[in-house]
Amino acid sequence: MKAMVLAAGMGTRLRPLTDTRPKALVEIGYRTLLEITLNRLRDFGVNEVIINVHHFAGMIVDYLKDNDNFDMRIEVSREEVLLDTGGGLKKAAWFFLEEPSGLDTPFILHNVDVISTIDLGRMLQFHKENHALATLAVQDRKSSRYLLFDQQFQLCGRRSGQDGKAELVRSSPQTHALGFSGIHVISPHFLTMMKEDGIFSIIDSYLNLAARGEKIIAFPADEYQWRDVGKLEDLLQSR
Repeated sequence: MKAMVLAAGMGTRLRPLTDTRPKALVEIGYRTLLEITLNRLRDFGVNEVIINVHHFAGMIVDYLKDNDNFDMRIEVSREEVLLDTGGGLKKAAWFFLEEPSGLDTPFILHNVDVISTIDLGRMLQFHKENHALATLAVQDRKSSRYLLFDQQFQLCGRRSGQDGKAELVRSSPQTHALGFSGIHVISPHFLTMMKEDGIFSIIDSYLNLAARGEKIIAFPADEYQWRDVGKLEDLLQSR
């Protein structure tokens, strides 16, 4: 099974730690965020990974070499300009489409600064059972940005903060506002359907495809622990 780790960000919310290293190499309990993510993916059967890099990219390449790629096949996707989540995935699409049978096997997309106990195996099974194009792990929690889902937990819009105006791409009499976890299971068919180019968020692609009737669904993950350690205060609480 394959996965992509999103690790190209500047890590500005983790300064001063990221003044001398990439976010992916910041440590919790003497383990880097990248090691934690890769080991977790490997435990769920992932053996091939692509990592996008930008800030201190060479340090990540050297770190992987020094650790024998954590006994995985690992490719690096260098971004001279930060492409955001959607642009970064589109640049790395070749990795998931390199084999003729690739379109039949879902892959995981995982933020490097997210730590959770979310059952990736169960999420993958949920994705397959629902014949989804993409499945997003979400929780009913406070967030600065929400994704909106209908009664069948299909994506229909987004909203900024508690009081922001809802942006709906599909009509729904009732929506659930849920916080996104930064963990996705995606069908490779999604990669062939992305119409955006350059620098763009993957959420834009999801919304555009949801508007066309494609099945972008929520995986309820309230029963699991989850933490975004992309901010210094959250990282320090996790140490």
